[in-house]
Formats: sequence, C-alpha cells, structure tokens
Amino acid sequence: MIRVTKYVLAFALCLVALPSPASPNDVVVVVNIKNPTDQLTKSQVIGLFMGKYLAFPNGIKASTVDIDGKDNLKKRFYQQLVGMSLARVNSFWSRIKFTGRAKPPLKQPTEEAIVRFITLKKDAISYISRSKLNENLKVVFEFNE
Repeated sequence: MIRVTKYVLAFALCLVALPSPASPNDVVVVVNIKNPTDQLTKSQVIGLFMGKYLAFPNGIKASTVDIDGKDNLKKRFYQQLVGMSLARVNSFWSRIKFTGRAKPPLKQPTEEAIVRFITLKKDAISYISRSKLNENLKVVFEFNE
C-alpha cells in the first residue's frame, strides 16, 4: 500500500509541475507606445485583422502584423478573436486577396521580431503574449474570458 501511495504522490507532483495552458488573458493586442490609440473594441480589432478596416479609429493607417506560420499564439489569437481555425483564416485571406479588396497582415517570424517591429513603427498593431510586454508597447485590447 505504501508503494502505491508513493507512486500516486509522485504522479500528482508531476501533474502540478506541468505548465498550465495559457489563459485567454495571456494574449494582448499592442501598439507602439507613441501611437495615439489607447483602446480598441473587439469589433475594431476584428475589423483590422480581418481586412475590414485599414486605419485606427482616429484615421491613422494601421499596419497589422501576424506571426508567420502556424504558431500556437496565432492559433489562440484567431480562435479567441473570430472563433476560426487558422485553416479557415487562411482560406478567408486567400479569397480576399484574390478579389483585391484588402491585404493580409504583414508577417514577422517570432514574437520578439513583432516587438522590435512595433517598437520601430508607430502605426503597427499586433498580438503578443503578455510576458513579452515592455515599455515601448501599449496594450489596446485584451481578451476578458
């Protein structure tokens, strides 16, 4: 009995040590600290990242930025934002590009590259993990689920 209890205890400790899945509040939408936009609604973020809007509410052109590829952060972002898988988002953009109505977000290879890009470009907007925030970025939208 003691041996079984020891194994159960060891298994329980392993489960506690596993990293927890990212919470919805882990993903934030950010802009350059010098961007005059302080806050966006979910509808406005959807409009920017799905090609409906080309500018911030104040009229300044917006450069949306995605993480390139099939990064988990990108999957979580679009799932929380529009309830769509990356395959559906990519299919959506294929159709939109074909019509010429809008251009998909620019791409950066990593979150670190996105942070550098936004730090240098006042009109850029993207999503990152909350842990990547720094003094050069401003959160304009966060998921509250």
